[in-house]
Amino acid sequence: MYKIYINNTPLYLISKEELPQRPNPDADNLVARYPGKSKFLFHYIDMLEKTDRFESVTLYSENVHQLWGDFKSQFEIVEAAGGLVFNDDELLWIFRRGSWDLPKGKIDEGETTDEAAVREVKEETGLENLRLERFFHTTYHTYRGKSNERILKPTHWYIMRTEQRELEPEHEEDIEFAEWMAIPAFFAADRKVYGNIRDLVKGFREG
Repeated sequence: MYKIYINNTPLYLISKEELPQRPNPDADNLVARYPGKSKFLFHYIDMLEKTDRFESVTLYSENVHQLWGDFKSQFEIVEAAGGLVFNDDELLWIFRRGSWDLPKGKIDEGETTDEAAVREVKEETGLENLRLERFFHTTYHTYRGKSNERILKPTHWYIMRTEQRELEPEHEEDIEFAEWMAIPAFFAADRKVYGNIRDLVKGFREG
């Protein structure tokens, strides 16, 4: 199964066998079979970019690998990496462009994903003493580039730890402030956070 956020709405690409795990189709949750034509995908991508009225959209296929490949062909791929950085039981959050987020950024040419994740965390937060523990998960979201091109961003997330408390947010990257907060305390309040970031952190907490 692939889960991609488009305009903060999750699009699920699944195999036919996974269909019973998804909600029954209704006015808020669309479910459709992928007939193997890219024009069909374009219709749903365009619809999700123009409205956020749905809770989810699910497309299923007998060949989910073909579906995923056809979906990716509609986009320019820009890979990124970032970190879930812990200090004891507190997670490092950043606030950027009106929403809570985690430190991440594009992978430079010649970098491995873990090298990029550590570099981006250091640049965006001022942390120096980082201990990389393990790869955790990859999230997907889409956006429009400077020339209005469609971009799919896979972000590879790593678990990191540090004993350093002082933070220096990178204001040049529109980060207003950075803060250590335990995960239960963060979600106890009504905070604006991107859907893929919410899923990522809750997945870590529940795992």
